[in-house]
Amino acid sequence: MKEVHTSGARGPRRKLAILTTGLALASLFGAVGTAAPAGASSLRPAVAKKLVIAYNMGAEADPFFIAMNIGAQAEANKLGVTLIWQGDPSFYSPSTQIPIVDELLAEHPSGLIISPTDPNALQPVVNQAIAEGIPVSNVDTHVTDLSKVLTFITGNNTQGGAVAADAMAKAMHYTAGKTYQVVVGASSATSTTNTSRLAGFKAEIAKKYAGIKIMAEAYSESQPAVANTNVNNWLTKYPNLKGIFAIDGTNAAGAAAAIQARGLVGKVALVGYDAYANNVALLQKGIFAALIAQQPALEGQLELKYMAQYLRTHSTKGIPHLLTLPNIVLTPSTPAAIVTKYTYPTA
Repeated sequence: MKEVHTSGARGPRRKLAILTTGLALASLFGAVGTAAPAGASSLRPAVAKKLVIAYNMGAEADPFFIAMNIGAQAEANKLGVTLIWQGDPSFYSPSTQIPIVDELLAEHPSGLIISPTDPNALQPVVNQAIAEGIPVSNVDTHVTDLSKVLTFITGNNTQGGAVAADAMAKAMHYTAGKTYQVVVGASSATSTTNTSRLAGFKAEIAKKYAGIKIMAEAYSESQPAVANTNVNNWLTKYPNLKGIFAIDGTNAAGAAAAIQARGLVGKVALVGYDAYANNVALLQKGIFAALIAQQPALEGQLELKYMAQYLRTHSTKGIPHLLTLPNIVLTPSTPAAIVTKYTYPTA
């Protein structure tokens, strides 16, 4: 099930959307039924054996999660599993994520896969699910305590931040003894992907590039328009700015629009995360110096595979507790076949 949302739904409209979603889910879960795990006496009796797996993310419209949905849905179809894909339309924050996952858990799915926007704020709902006998997996991001989570699949975010620093230094023609002002745009100050990438970026700078100075960091909640505003403010405040690290795809899109509008392509080195189709097109035009590509469709496919395997076998054999997938650095000179392979699917 995939709802069509209007970006920016807030207030009473958001409450109505949640209520409507809850009614729809109640109908679906009631019709399909789930097998109650041992010891989960609060769960309704099973009326059918088909598995219902709920999948909750921070910003449903983000092309990263669209690609993840494609991989997850393909695997669900292959395995005969019902996939409930539900997240806020576009805002990436705990305040918008928590009500939705609460609605999903109220219907007692067979399993829950979740991308937490905050490791601490989402811990209680993960604990609640596990206490009710609903197995939980994390994907992309994680909660603080992973000890009872079935599996966690993500990209190598620390390494991604480090190679972003290397790509930026190369694009700026870094020379020891000179100073280079750079800024960082992210979606969240707490998301584990964002914090790990920033940590990797800073560590690589400290290790290799003493002349690179991070002047500012700002957050957008996955809103490209907010990222665009942040970059425009920086370009005004720091007229000698030499580089921008956009830590995720929505920030990359907003930053690319800002430097194009200012006529600064080639003058400000832009390194972004996420191989959105639109961002890849800009990479090939030289607007990005580099993009760090993840593998969201593969993450979604593997999460569904492992969750269904566990629900059907009640065994963790063959299921990795932590699986870190490699990132791929794309530049304007990367062979077209490689670029195509790692561009995020949209359908």
